Amino acid sequence: MSFAKPSDEVTFIDEKTENAFDSLSEEDWLKKSIRKAIANLKENAFCGEKIRKELIPKEYIKKYNIDNLFWYPLPNGWRLVYSVLTNHVEILAVIIEYFDHKNYEKRFNY
Repeated sequence: MSFAKPSDEVTFIDEKTENAFDSLSEEDWLKKSIRKAIANLKENAFCGEKIRKELIPKEYIKKYNIDNLFWYPLPNGWRLVYSVLTNHVEILAVIIEYFDHKNYEKRFNY
């Protein structure tokens, strides 16, 4: 059974990631795909595939202090990686990274 709950907000983890997204052309397939992912995350913060805790990169834990991680499939083998934060009132989906499958495998040591 999957858990479904809308996000109160979808944001990027940092300015660098947001700027990289903003710098993509409006016609870029990747930007369109990420926009679609953001719309889906607004409808359901848990729409991605959960990544087991022991597979969360230590870099993410150390740098962002997260304890959950999800991946969302994008076209052409790309992945969007995000975490869900909550303060028991609001749910926030935070986009950490997006990358092609090769770099995804590298990040997660597959």
